Amino acid sequence: MHQRKWLACACVLAALAVCAAQAPAQERRTRAESKDMRLLGHHDLQARSGYHPAIIEQNGRWIAYVGHHGGRALNPLTGVVETNGTSILDVTDPRNPRYLAHIPGEEGEGEAGGAQMVRACNGRVLPKGDRAKTYLLRTFGLSAQEIWDVTVPEQPVILTTVEKGLRDTHKNWWECDTGIAYLVSGVRDWRVRRIMQVWDLSDPAKPAHVRGHGLPGTRRVRRAPSRRSCTARPRAARRVTASTSRTAPTATASCRSSTARSCSRGRRSRR
Repeated sequence: MHQRKWLACACVLAALAVCAAQAPAQERRTRAESKDMRLLGHHDLQARSGYHPAIIEQNGRWIAYVGHHGGRALNPLTGVVETNGTSILDVTDPRNPRYLAHIPGEEGEGEAGGAQMVRACNGRVLPKGDRAKTYLLRTFGLSAQEIWDVTVPEQPVILTTVEKGLRDTHKNWWECDTGIAYLVSGVRDWRVRRIMQVWDLSDPAKPAHVRGHGLPGTRRVRRAPSRRSCTARPRAARRVTASTSRTAPTATASCRSSTARSCSRGRRSRR
């Protein structure tokens, strides 16, 4: 009898020990962890998922641009539910980041919408940029690459669309001192989902395409129709009215079995 009591007490104590050990672990999972650094500030980004950030100094202020996955959320600054796009924040005081503006992105959920990738350059660094301006390069969902004038971060204005009609986008890089941008894009002339597009954005208002780059065999090459693919067409004559008194020549397309020429265009003139 006493042995059973001692066994029951031992089980209870073991259970309490396990619970006590799990409590700190659960607490750690619910709070931010750090090593050799500490959290100074935080912003919920209007409950939008933050993905690709870029921080740049603009006229004495540090401005953060944050790309978002697809989705929708309320923008308290406008009172409108907007598709996730790009959040703009003043992080000059890292303890108190201030939300300045939101640029809506493409409709869609997750990676199928939003405006995930962002890069920023000051015009005074770009070879042909306006020295008084700041520019934002971003994806528009999966379908386009855009440049925005964000000289006044609170009032972003679209400047130009670098390329559109894409079937995919992904990571990008903009080299401010040369203006060269490397844009991962889904170009429809290529067989693969994504390739590297090289653009000269030294003058953000006038994007210039340099080249596309992919692995050998991934680009669709437009070739002339094969001679063997020529099919016989019924003989048909088409009369063309001309200013002369003679009747214009008529043309018929035919296919011959000659090995020298598989397709030829025969012509006859009637007087």
